[in-house]
Amino acid sequence: MEERDRLTYRFEEHRTYLRGVAYRMLGSLSEADDAVQEAWLRLSRADASAVDNLRAWLTTVVARICLNLLRSRGTRREEPLGPHVPDPVVQREGGADPEREALLAESVGLALLVVLDELAPAERLAFVLHDSFGVSFDAIAALVGRTPEAARQLASRARRRVRDAAPVPDPDLARQREVVSAFFAATRAGDLGALVALLAPDVVLRADGGTARADVSVVARGPRAVAEHSLGFAAMSPFVRPAVVNGAAGAVVAPDGRPFSVMSFIVQGGRIAAIDALVDPERLSRLDLADLDE
Repeated sequence: MEERDRLTYRFEEHRTYLRGVAYRMLGSLSEADDAVQEAWLRLSRADASAVDNLRAWLTTVVARICLNLLRSRGTRREEPLGPHVPDPVVQREGGADPEREALLAESVGLALLVVLDELAPAERLAFVLHDSFGVSFDAIAALVGRTPEAARQLASRARRRVRDAAPVPDPDLARQREVVSAFFAATRAGDLGALVALLAPDVVLRADGGTARADVSVVARGPRAVAEHSLGFAAMSPFVRPAVVNGAAGAVVAPDGRPFSVMSFIVQGGRIAAIDALVDPERLSRLDLADLDE
């Protein structure tokens, strides 16, 4: 029993880190938790005394589990059609949650996760493991069944796509909040011109309603299209609660205290470059939003 307790303690030391690896790989908090739990089961069945570097061993195990999950996604018939917004990590403004912050160590905004969702599984693994967690290309090569040079090329290809498609937010969270607050004020006022002025020329709005709210799932591009779509939900603007979503200014829209959506904004150059909204009630119900009521 003492040996089992020691093994449990050693694993728990790495749990938050492993959850961060799995979240970047999968963009799903529930699947990340499942991957970490599966890693624990595999460790509990292995000869841990033969493992020299437990953190590296667990990273490899979690990465392999995530890679298999990513490869299986293409064959899932239950996956809803339309835009997909990854699970957001939501915090109250001014609050501090070390575990959630650890998930987001090194920027992992929703816009980035959307781009990662478009990568091939091997590209995503190579980029996430090398660029976010410093895993060697030799180790990555063994996971994807390629040479180290091919693994390096996978990461390089993914890096170019991320650089070209994922906007980098302005670093000042307070300034981000000013722009997002102005967006909701213009929405409440029904001011189309003010909304358009707040949006970047290549702004993209993605709303994911899942199967229950498929009618609100949409991808809108360009200032006028995004502004007009936003005005369609003006009645919801009085129920906006400011929040930090994946490290950036965001909001939880909760009429009657029931979450209707979680919205993430990327503010770049003082204007909104991307809006990602999770409106799927099933996935919203699984998010930890309790501290927003405080």
